[in-house]
Amino acid sequence: VLSPREAAADADLQWSEQDGAHILTRDDPRYPPLLAQLSEAPIVLYLRGDPGILADPTLAIVGSRNPTRQGRRCAYDFAKHLGQSGFCIVSGLAQGIDAAAHEGALDGGAKTVAFLGHGIDHVYPASNRELAARIARQGALVSEFPPDTTPRRELFPQRNRLISGLSLGTLVVEAARRSGSLITARLAAEQGREIFAIPGSIHNPLSRGCHLLIRQGAKLVETGGDIVEELGMLAEHLADDADEPLPSQSPTSENDTDYEMLLEAMGYDPLSPDELSSSCGLTIDQVSSMLLILELEGKIEAQSGGRYSRFHR
Repeated sequence: VLSPREAAADADLQWSEQDGAHILTRDDPRYPPLLAQLSEAPIVLYLRGDPGILADPTLAIVGSRNPTRQGRRCAYDFAKHLGQSGFCIVSGLAQGIDAAAHEGALDGGAKTVAFLGHGIDHVYPASNRELAARIARQGALVSEFPPDTTPRRELFPQRNRLISGLSLGTLVVEAARRSGSLITARLAAEQGREIFAIPGSIHNPLSRGCHLLIRQGAKLVETGGDIVEELGMLAEHLADDADEPLPSQSPTSENDTDYEMLLEAMGYDPLSPDELSSSCGLTIDQVSSMLLILELEGKIEAQSGGRYSRFHR
């Protein structure tokens, strides 16, 4: 009769014989060097996919599980652009920003890693089952927990240290003042990694976490080039065009009716957010958020008196 430890080892061995399944111990040359630096590095990693990508230059993208439409688009576009620049995108397969980051990397033909707060034989949330399958084919699903470990609330904060620990830097897209994303950012700081944050509207509660990080010293990010520039020598071999603006499918895609309507209403004469809200039929919160995005993209400029106009090129 096998002891519990022997039975677990036997189960792991059988699991690793599946196609695409790998078990990495600390003495395995495929074990990621950045994770090995952690004081509490996992003794074992269970992986489904390509273990080789764990040695690639990586960037974590995290944020709210219930982001705004603009936040989700922003995560998708940054992941797609930075993935095409040479980064492997790391996140946690949660709903919202995590899922958008994985999707952006995959759609851009890049690699992505999802760290799970449960065993690899489970998918949580279940709505991300198809996304998890795509990640296993084009990247890697990774967990420190045995494959049959069921999702439990206390395991998810534990995996956050691996998301930040594998990455050269962590980008926070949208986050409330109290959120798991800020925990990941704190862990990144303790691990000596870079922290990046995208600013948002002062009226959006999901911008407050990012604004707090920026006040605490996180790098304010407007383009993917800001991230590559900050990482410097750590990512010197990445694409030379990192300072290019984001791809055409940006948070303010030219096909987005609301943004087109706002730009048409604005013209080149300065208007206040209230005036734009009345002419477009959008709420003041929507207009304020959209104005910030448009200003960051260089499509409009702020004028005196809190008014805005289209950018005069």
